[in-house]
Amino acid sequence: MKSFKSFAKKAPVEPDPLDLIVRGGKLVTPSGIVEADLAVLRGRIVQIAPEIDERTVSTLDARGRYLFPGIIDAHVHFNEPGRADWEGLATGSAALAAGGGTMFFDMPLNSEPPVLDAANFRIKRALAEEKSCTDFALWGGLTPTNLDKLAGLRDAGAIGLKAFMCNSGIDSFLNVDAASLREGMKRAAKLGLLVAVHAEDDALAAKLTAEQKAKGKTDAKAYLASRPVEVELAAISTALELAGETGCALHIVHVSSPEGIALITEARDLRVDVTAETCPHYLLLNDKDVVRLGAIAKCAPPLRDEKRRVGLWAELRAGNIQTVGSDHSPSRPEMKDSANMFAVWGGIAGVQHGYELMFSECAKTAEKDLPILAAVLARNVARRFRIDARKGELAVGRDADFSLFKYGTEHEIEAESLWTRHRISAYVGLKSKVRVTDTYVRGCAVYAAGRLTNLPQPGQFLAPHRGNS
Repeated sequence: MKSFKSFAKKAPVEPDPLDLIVRGGKLVTPSGIVEADLAVLRGRIVQIAPEIDERTVSTLDARGRYLFPGIIDAHVHFNEPGRADWEGLATGSAALAAGGGTMFFDMPLNSEPPVLDAANFRIKRALAEEKSCTDFALWGGLTPTNLDKLAGLRDAGAIGLKAFMCNSGIDSFLNVDAASLREGMKRAAKLGLLVAVHAEDDALAAKLTAEQKAKGKTDAKAYLASRPVEVELAAISTALELAGETGCALHIVHVSSPEGIALITEARDLRVDVTAETCPHYLLLNDKDVVRLGAIAKCAPPLRDEKRRVGLWAELRAGNIQTVGSDHSPSRPEMKDSANMFAVWGGIAGVQHGYELMFSECAKTAEKDLPILAAVLARNVARRFRIDARKGELAVGRDADFSLFKYGTEHEIEAESLWTRHRISAYVGLKSKVRVTDTYVRGCAVYAAGRLTNLPQPGQFLAPHRGNS
C-alpha cells in the first residue's frame, strides 16, 4: 500500500532569478536598432524581448541610451611583458573598457620578448589572465626566424599570426620579405591559421625616407612624403598575390586609403580569402593633424589627406571594410619628445576614445550608421577570428558583453579622463557628442559612472575554434 506522501503533490520549484535585466535600451544589431529588454544569467544573454517580467537580482535602466555589442578590438599593443612602462595589460584593458570595449587581441610586439613561440605565448597569457579586466586573445608572430614555431603557436591558441612587410621598429621582431612571407603563408594555411600583415613596402619606404633625410628634412611633412599611398598599395598587392597563391586566410591591418580597400575588394571578388581592417584615426584625422600635432599623430601608414579620410567612410558604409581596430600603440612620453619625425616612436594611443568619436561622427545618422558599426566593431571581428560562438552580437546564447552610451551635449576630451598609463592621445582636445556610461563583460560591470568597478575581475582567454576561417 502506497504511503500518503507518495500521493502528495510536490511544490513547484521556482526557477532561480535572473542575474540582470537591462531595461528599455536601444539595442544595436547589424540588422537594425530595436528598443527591448535584455536578460542575463550566468554571464550569458538568455532573453531579449520588448518587456521581460521575471525575477531578477539586479536591474539596469537603459532608457534613452544605446545598448551596443561589446567592442572587440583585434589590434592593440599593450606591450607586456618587457615594456609595461609603455602601457601594460591592466591600464590598457581599463582604457578599452572605458571606451566600450570588452575584448582585445594583443599583438606579438612590442612586448619583450615578442610572442614568437609557445613558451612566450604562455607567459603573456598568464599575465593577461592576472591583470586584464576584459576578455582577450593573443596574436603570435610570423618572422623569418620562427617558421618552425608556428604549429606551437597554433596549439597554444593563437588567434592568428602577425607579419610586418616593412621594418617593425623592434629589433627582435624582423620583417618578412616576399619569400619568407610566402613560406609562412603556406605553413599557416596548412595549420588553419590566419595571417595579418602590416602592408608597407620596405624597400620603397626606405628609399623615400633616405631622400627626405638627404634633403635635411625631418619634419612632419617630410615624414608624410616618405610614406605616400604607393608604399601601402605596393605591399597590399604583394600580400594579395601571395594569399591567392597559397590559399592562406589574410587580414590586412590598418588600411589607410580607399585605394587600398579597392585592391582588397577586387581580390575578394576573385575569391581570395582576405579581409580589411582600418582604424579610427584614419576615419577621424587627416594629414593636417600630423602637421598640427606632431609626434603624437605619427603612425604608419601615416594619416592621409581629407579626401581619403572621407573616402574611407564611404568604403565603410558600402561594406568594403570588414573590421575596425584601434592599433593602440603607445610609448613613454620622452619617445615622442622630438621635432624629428623620423626619430620619434610611431603609434597613436587611441583605445579609449577612438570608438566613442566614431559614434559621435555618426550623430546625425545614428539609426543608419550604428548597425554598420556594430558589424565592423563586433560581429565581423568575432566571425573572422572564429570566436562567434560566444562573442560579437547581442543575441541569446552569447556572452553578455555590451556597453551603454548616449548622445548629448558636446564636450571636449581631456587628458585627465584617460585610463592609459600615459595621458597622451591624438584625440585629446577633440569634441565628442557621446559618452560611454557603462561597460559589461559577461554580465558584470567593469566600467560605470566614469570609473572602473567590480574589480579585480580577471579577463578570460579565448582561442579560435578550429575549422575554416
